[in-house]
Amino acid sequence: MPKMKAAVFVEPGRIVLEDKPIPAVGPLDALVRVTTTTICGTDVHILKGEYPVAKGLTIGHEPVGVIEKLGSAVKGYQEGQRVIAGAITPSGWSNACLCGTCSQDGAGTAHGWKPMGGWKFGNTIDGCQAEYVLVPDAMANLAPVPDGLTDEQVLMCPDIMSTGFSGAESADIRIGDSVAVFAQGPIGLCATAGAKLSGASLVIGVDRLPDRLRMARQMGADHVVDSSQVDPVEEILRLTGGRGVDVAIEALGTQQTFEACLRVLRPGGTLSSLGVYSTDLKIPLGAFCAGLGDHRIVTTLCPGGKERMRRLMSVIQGGRVDLGAMVTHRFRLDDIEAAYELFGHQRDGVLKVAITP
Repeated sequence: MPKMKAAVFVEPGRIVLEDKPIPAVGPLDALVRVTTTTICGTDVHILKGEYPVAKGLTIGHEPVGVIEKLGSAVKGYQEGQRVIAGAITPSGWSNACLCGTCSQDGAGTAHGWKPMGGWKFGNTIDGCQAEYVLVPDAMANLAPVPDGLTDEQVLMCPDIMSTGFSGAESADIRIGDSVAVFAQGPIGLCATAGAKLSGASLVIGVDRLPDRLRMARQMGADHVVDSSQVDPVEEILRLTGGRGVDVAIEALGTQQTFEACLRVLRPGGTLSSLGVYSTDLKIPLGAFCAGLGDHRIVTTLCPGGKERMRRLMSVIQGGRVDLGAMVTHRFRLDDIEAAYELFGHQRDGVLKVAITP
């Protein structure tokens, strides 16, 4: 049986490169030869044992590649075509999908819903940090890459661009809104860009790393707050004249940032949560106004599917945003363990790494 190289979860603290069989292609599947992929913060949660997955699973959920082989029932695509697939790969036909909630796809369940059911790559099926990846329900998930766009230009679309933008979309940001984005890692930077594109007139980026604060300005932040130097809650309230922001986006997944988001909201404001949390959250009574502040708290798992990917690539093709600068480091697949070491420890100003065969 032909083999491929793949980054495999062994146990907490160990993701290693191993040889695995190249997947067999079912009628509705597509085998994609991966040309570029990356490492996500969620993959680091998996590495640390903070999010459980099966031993032996190939990790990764952000593929750019070329169709190697199509399933017998797949129509509308050609072998050799450049494509991406979202981190979320919905069936397209479950009750959740038909209600527009593809991330919670419950295909195969009696009621059609499953929490995080659309997230399959590197979670419930083999993922993309490999030479090949099997894309399920290919006709719902493969999005052709427009001519003229490079792998690195579209590398953010499968997950962090979709996630960051959806943080702004879920919050229903309106023209003239004020928005604070806590944490300017890759997803937070995309949330900053999404808030600006949605019409916010004041976007405040919060982080403690100078490189990330500089990138936040590049992504559209009007003000940046260095949380290592000042109390971000006090500074945001000062910038808004004590009013607070219309929307606060949490993009790290900690109690501290979640609580800070709540404390900077105006009455009736929206907290849009994008972080992946590893412990229970507590809601501070005062900031929550004892439950009487008309606040809205929304959570989002990034939208997937081919139409979402098409729209995101259209934004890039139209020059509305350039996320290519977020690729700060490049590695070969053979060196992916070193890439994890760098990315997991956030050394050398790393934002995103590009992994190529």
